[in-house]
Amino acid sequence: MSQSTRRAVLRETHLPGIKLFSRGKVRDVYEVSHDLLLIIATDRLSAFDVVMAEGIPDKGRVLTQLSCFWFEFLRGVVPTHFVTADPAKYPAELHPFADQLAGRSMLVEKAQPLPIESVVRGYLAGSGWKDYLATGATSGVKLPPGLTQAAKLDEPIFTPATKAQSGHDENITWEDTIARVGKEAAEQIRDYSLAVYEKASDYAGQRGIIIADTKFEWGLRGDKIILIDEVLTPDASRFWPLEGYAPGKSQPSFDKQFARDYLESLHWNKQPPPPPLPPEVVEKTSEKYRDAYRLLTGHTLN
Repeated sequence: MSQSTRRAVLRETHLPGIKLFSRGKVRDVYEVSHDLLLIIATDRLSAFDVVMAEGIPDKGRVLTQLSCFWFEFLRGVVPTHFVTADPAKYPAELHPFADQLAGRSMLVEKAQPLPIESVVRGYLAGSGWKDYLATGATSGVKLPPGLTQAAKLDEPIFTPATKAQSGHDENITWEDTIARVGKEAAEQIRDYSLAVYEKASDYAGQRGIIIADTKFEWGLRGDKIILIDEVLTPDASRFWPLEGYAPGKSQPSFDKQFARDYLESLHWNKQPPPPPLPPEVVEKTSEKYRDAYRLLTGHTLN
């Protein structure tokens, strides 16, 4: 039996006495004080905006521990909300819940999220590829003619999107971004996002992973823009193996695409309730997440 199968899956947290701030598709967030939040990544899997009945072993731990790795890696590059991921350093009222928190939680500074998904693309894939096929551009950024699927772009581009409360995010133009957050903030999150992507992409390439695209979330803490939420994880990024990369087709990836491909093979209308995921699909998806962590950090998951 594999390591991930032996480990218990956590689909939902319960911290009696601690104020639940929000419960998203994957994360449970608790308010610890007026300026601190506790973010817990569960093992929930969302596909086509529907949360599956099965959890993915180790998924939440990968999301948290990989985010922690990147927050440390980016120290000095951009300011972030990260405080600590060591439960022993959490406020005393959280100590009774250590079994739910270890390895999958972060204490962070509270910030006001900006209403923009800051997407950076180094390669043409996903909605960026669909936009290009339809318009020759992505989020209003004109691209050279004749590009193929998964082609590497001459330089990374900033392609913001709206943050949808339900359904899919929608790509927007630079002008739309300025209208939503103002010119100064738009320029700062663009410059920050490109700087983080380029530094991380260079590093990941040395570890055998292409970061095809990724999305960042930024928030305001006072008048300061900081990096929030998760960062450069398989849920927020398209990771491809460098070995075997060949433009002109869809690439294998280190994320939930394996589960999505299985679901696409079914006659499912992508509405709740979701169909069950077979054990082999659950295990293979878990393996993809662990592989991404191992390759990027050089360590096996704790």
